[in-house]
Amino acid sequence: MTVDTIFALSTAPGRAGLAVIRVSGPGAGPALDRLTGRARPAPRRAVRARLRDPQTSELIDHGLVLWFEALASATGEDVAEFHIHGGRAVTADLIEVLGKCPGLRLARPGEFARRAFENGKLDLTAAEGLADLIDADTKAQQKQALRQMQGELGRLYESWRARLLTALAHFEATIDFSDEEIPDDLERRVVGEITALQGEISRHLADGHRGERLRDGLHMAILGPPNAGKSSLLNLLAKRDAAIVSETAGTTRDVIEVHLDLAGYPLVVADTAGLRDSSDEVEREGVRRALKKAEASDLKLVVLDASQCLEPDPRTLEQMTGAALIVLNKCDLCDVGAPDPLPGFAAVPRVVMSVRTGEGVENLMAALEAALALRFESKGDDPLITRARHREALEECRSALARAAGAFSSGHEGPELAAEDLRLAARELGRITGRIDVEDLLDVIFRDFCIGK
Repeated sequence: MTVDTIFALSTAPGRAGLAVIRVSGPGAGPALDRLTGRARPAPRRAVRARLRDPQTSELIDHGLVLWFEALASATGEDVAEFHIHGGRAVTADLIEVLGKCPGLRLARPGEFARRAFENGKLDLTAAEGLADLIDADTKAQQKQALRQMQGELGRLYESWRARLLTALAHFEATIDFSDEEIPDDLERRVVGEITALQGEISRHLADGHRGERLRDGLHMAILGPPNAGKSSLLNLLAKRDAAIVSETAGTTRDVIEVHLDLAGYPLVVADTAGLRDSSDEVEREGVRRALKKAEASDLKLVVLDASQCLEPDPRTLEQMTGAALIVLNKCDLCDVGAPDPLPGFAAVPRVVMSVRTGEGVENLMAALEAALALRFESKGDDPLITRARHREALEECRSALARAAGAFSSGHEGPELAAEDLRLAARELGRITGRIDVEDLLDVIFRDFCIGK
């Protein structure tokens, strides 16, 4: 089968000091030769070269070129890289010239990573980790993506799959060679391995969805009565005027969201309408949306006016019961001897502060960081599940193992049924890493990559 040679800009488009254009496929070497007009450099060694249009000999740029032979390249194919100045005209000129080379075409999104997978350089979990690393906005996301890209998740699942296949082979020996001298305890050992794998997979699944939350960001809703300082608090966290602040009650009508990097953790903070009864139809809709956002959020932060020792609205009281943090704002307006406005919520962490003066802000940030660390903290050294498809396959695998364990004691057809369920369990693990039957998944997984990856 003839393989196309693909090329693309692998750095961000636009004006920059440097741009990298990558070429992968059997035509990479000839293209490199044509543009440099000199002997091909030694593999994996950067060489300075003048790049010219092969048809007109017009100079395109002075740059560095690198050559990677197949099997020792990122894609498993011959790869050439052109490191040039990052001006728009320079990159456009080189891309145009490459497009005129025989057998070369622009790469589709994710096509470099897909070729790396197809040539055994990446499994699917590592490819997904690469995509997550490109999209990472925070330090914690970066660390998780790096672990996955380096193969930690794939190695874990492949180790489980190898143990399953060994157990299956041993068990099938008791079926196919029942007349031979098979160890009497072989079936017992297989059942023990199945039980052990069930436990390990169950513990892996019981992660509180930490990996998915870290990848997508934790959602926090700011709730409370009107004029408590919710929008001011959002602006404080965002370090910009993301929400309109006014002394007029009910200014916020819709949900306003900002994405933050808080202590290396991704956080999506939503400012919501003040919770109260209102005759205004638009404000009532705002309250409905606020309650809906609170229900869907991972964290709830309730803001109250500490200067008003009033019983909160029933809607606010309901949200305080499940809140991660209560913020008593406007402490600069409080009397020193004012009574505790929340005697019934002593168990809920609280911060006394003033958005206006900055008093207590450090305590607020520390409390938020502690709340995030608690929800993102990984129990154990195993990498976390980062995608719904991983979780779904693992749950199917665990169910098949449970059926296999039960089939051993189910009667005459028990061994055959158990063997089939072991095969199904191994198949589900193979689907996560891409070892078997994943053709239908490839377009979905790789289509969200950028063009040059």
